[in-house]
Amino acid sequence: VCQLSRWHPGVPSPSAREAASMYGTAVAVFLVIVVAALQGSAPAESPFPFHIPLDPEGTLELSWNVSYAQETVYFQLLVRELKAGVLFGMSDRGELENADLVVLWTDRDGAYFGDAWSDQKGQVHLDSQQDYQLLRAQRTPEGLCLLFKRPFGTCDPNDYLIEDGTVHLVYGLLEEPLQSLEAINTSGLRTGLQRVQLLKPSIPQPALPADTRTMEIRAPDVLIPGQQTTYWCYITELPDGFPQHHIVMYEPIVTEGNEALVHHMEVFQCAAEFESVPHFSGPCDSKMKPQRLNYCRHVLAAWALGAKAFYYPEEAGLAFGGPGSSRFLRLEVHYHNPLVIKGRRDSSGIRLYYTATLRRFDAGIMELGLVYTPVMAVPPQETAFVLTGYCTDKCTQLALPPSGIHIFASQLHTHLTGRKVVTVLARDGRETEVVNRDSHYSPHFQVLRASVCSALQGDVLITSCTYNTEDRRLATVGGFGILEEMCVNYVHYYPQTQLELCKSAVDPGFLQKYFHLVNRFNSEEVCTCPQASVPEQFASVPWNSFNREVLKALYGFAPISMHCNKSSAVRFQGEWDRQPLPEIVSRLEEPTPHCPASRAQSPTGPTVLSIGEGKG
Repeated sequence: VCQLSRWHPGVPSPSAREAASMYGTAVAVFLVIVVAALQGSAPAESPFPFHIPLDPEGTLELSWNVSYAQETVYFQLLVRELKAGVLFGMSDRGELENADLVVLWTDRDGAYFGDAWSDQKGQVHLDSQQDYQLLRAQRTPEGLCLLFKRPFGTCDPNDYLIEDGTVHLVYGLLEEPLQSLEAINTSGLRTGLQRVQLLKPSIPQPALPADTRTMEIRAPDVLIPGQQTTYWCYITELPDGFPQHHIVMYEPIVTEGNEALVHHMEVFQCAAEFESVPHFSGPCDSKMKPQRLNYCRHVLAAWALGAKAFYYPEEAGLAFGGPGSSRFLRLEVHYHNPLVIKGRRDSSGIRLYYTATLRRFDAGIMELGLVYTPVMAVPPQETAFVLTGYCTDKCTQLALPPSGIHIFASQLHTHLTGRKVVTVLARDGRETEVVNRDSHYSPHFQVLRASVCSALQGDVLITSCTYNTEDRRLATVGGFGILEEMCVNYVHYYPQTQLELCKSAVDPGFLQKYFHLVNRFNSEEVCTCPQASVPEQFASVPWNSFNREVLKALYGFAPISMHCNKSSAVRFQGEWDRQPLPEIVSRLEEPTPHCPASRAQSPTGPTVLSIGEGKG
């Protein structure tokens, strides 16, 4: 983005009055400043392949690249209209409190760049360990361009550990010069957040077949609602008689100017048993939405902000079209509109690349995790309650081919209270590898992520979700509703098998024993009566520490009901109720930061941007 040769006539240069208002800092943003204490340079192969707008108005744009050899992320931040400074960084959930920050700030005499952090009140402090390092600052026709880097892990307690999964980027704009960095409190700034996946797996892109064709699935001329969050649903259909093809790649189509509003998109195929699905274009939660849209859940493509094109492995493709396949597709677009911009039109969507030359393997999609059932519930006022679903060795032994399956991608899914999701593979009672982990999961950033591993007959796949229900007064039960919860990992794999759903839930009979225990140990006014529905029973539980801990223990030892299901929703033959929990004797450890070997060349304080004697 930040190239001296690029110029957009739509971006005005500062007027003399604007320059004067910068209190002598204009020279700092026009000079090219190369910092002396560089530690290496940015990766040379492709300067900054990943790019997102940070704020809806386009004031801040971020590009980045990753050096896995150095375990370092290189950031390039373009500030289009610098006033007195900018904050940029990362935090657990996108809050500006307890954030890991880098700050460019100005006083009346100079400009400074430093590694900082904010406390729980939003007060900013200079970090004693300067892990963000400025490599270059230069003025371009588009604005001020900052190039800096930071290791994945620093072992600094005030720093964020950069890892696979969702990263909540935060930013703030400084309007007036400051006497010191400590004068900043984030509560008084214009701030925002953006979710991305910073670390991208380095997987080679297969060549596309010579007969590749494209199809655009896009909702035409949508008037983006003037509200913060909208999920827009649009139904389209394949041509009549469309034969079977393989999808081999897909990429986003984002209407120019809406790059900061289109947050993520998915294309689903509808269930084949419906001969027709009503055409619809509107909010997914609209009362006018046809009921049949709920049966359009088979994922064909999933994209989120910051992601590039997704390629299938060269030996596999995702089949669509042909006999036994629905012609109807549902596009879902998530609009993130924090400034409540009105009157914006959009025709974004996803471009599918497909071939009539079928590849060796059909790719399949399998659901792992928890069954959609109210017997799995999260008590209210919980900060980190964990529910776990299993795909047992008995199911994989019966349903997977002798050579196993190759998992190449995975998409995690919960509803609003999900905070962390992980799927691990266990073999012979030992957890051996992570299929997908997101320690900062957000239900508003559900992207298909590359994931390479193999599952064999007899393996166990364990999916755990961590929930936060601090703002809930009643228990949150499992189910399809947005205020209910899910815990799912949609794994993409080949060769396709009949196994489409491998999930579990606590045995309902054991849950009734829990409700009986609650009745016995509480006052007579409480009745979690068996004749009531499970959600009603959970609503009657008085959530004291005893009832919370017993429920947690129940989920940790009680037998499970397994859903080892074919695509027809019929279970594979066998006994699946009251199954014992898989016995796991060895578990994988949580990832820990790898500290940089040497910090000898790191600056101990902020970098001073020399502005010479000019007054701008």
